[in-house]
Amino acid sequence: MLPAVAIFLATYIGVALGHVPGLALDRTGIALLGAIAMVVAGVVTLPQAAGHVDLPTLILLYALMVVSAQLRLGGFYTYTAFRISHLLVRPRFFLLVSMATSALLSAVLANDIVCLAFTPVLILSLHASRLNPLPYLLGLAVSSNIGSAATIIGNPQNMLIGQVGRLEFGRFILWCGPPALTALAASFLLLCWLFRKEFGRQEEAPDPMPIVQALPPFDRRQSIKGLAGVGLMLGLFFTPLPRELSAIAVAGALLCSRRLKSRAILHLVDWHLITLFCALFVIIGSLEATGAPAIALAFLKGVGIDLHDLSILSAVSVVLSNLVSNVPAVMLLLGSLDPAAPEQWYALAVSSTFAGNLITIGSIANLIVIEQAALFGVEISFRAHARVGIPVTLLSLLALGLWLHC
Repeated sequence: MLPAVAIFLATYIGVALGHVPGLALDRTGIALLGAIAMVVAGVVTLPQAAGHVDLPTLILLYALMVVSAQLRLGGFYTYTAFRISHLLVRPRFFLLVSMATSALLSAVLANDIVCLAFTPVLILSLHASRLNPLPYLLGLAVSSNIGSAATIIGNPQNMLIGQVGRLEFGRFILWCGPPALTALAASFLLLCWLFRKEFGRQEEAPDPMPIVQALPPFDRRQSIKGLAGVGLMLGLFFTPLPRELSAIAVAGALLCSRRLKSRAILHLVDWHLITLFCALFVIIGSLEATGAPAIALAFLKGVGIDLHDLSILSAVSVVLSNLVSNVPAVMLLLGSLDPAAPEQWYALAVSSTFAGNLITIGSIANLIVIEQAALFGVEISFRAHARVGIPVTLLSLLALGLWLHC
């Protein structure tokens, strides 16, 4: 047990720090080293390590990345963002529509892809109108995180929770949708209040050509093909068919194209994230095999921390998600949930996703918006994000708390 616990603690401390001094390792590299250490130290054999990996979850995640890649290469995200840009003459209404659009798309597609595709177009439109881009870009990050909480396929941690918990797609939406909608509305009103004196501020417009050249052209046929795939996939999710099989079948059909090369589509698959999932599956599975988590849960319950209590579970989820990121936090907490109590799984999904808005490193979507904005000359500082992220997270968790007790 001791080697497994030591490797687990070292890995999660490294993941929390985000790096190892003296080494060019990121969180995925650290997690992969932890998984390797579990095997090399003899905690698990290679076959046992492979058995800990939840293949259905990985297949679902992979398939959704392929579907999102189809829409991205077809220019659908670019087209959608440009279609709403004429509303910039009414800045607050444009903020509302852009947040609603990104939340909706994030609920049915990966929120990271939505942020990656929307950020350059938003910046281009805002520069053309010479408006302050900060409230809109922060609104994009916030709304994509909140919107992704509403469905099983909105983000990677929800996919994991839905697959491991064998949760129904429709019931997940019915439970997680209301607090997500409430949080989205509250976030919009908060942004309007925080930037009430800055919406009309004129900004100096830089050269738009670098942004224009980076955007994929709109291809109506490929976009319609991708949207048809999404519609079919969502319909199949409401049937008894396994979600991962439905999704991979649709992804396979989208790969059959005379115009889009499969290499171009597969190039957009986030292999980095898939590697992180595999490594964390091995680490957590190896730890669970030693019985250490059961001992820890019994200890926590003995001191009054019962993770079956939805409020306590949500609070622990928020703290862990901002220490080690939401995917590692969710993997760690899954073993404490009761398979016969779906509300625990729903609460974990919503709280871990809402937690992503607190600080910049809480969500990959935040980092994507910040990094993409920096490429086009727009700086979003830690302080600027925290000014919005902290109150948005508190309001979102208040919405969840009210939902838990209504």
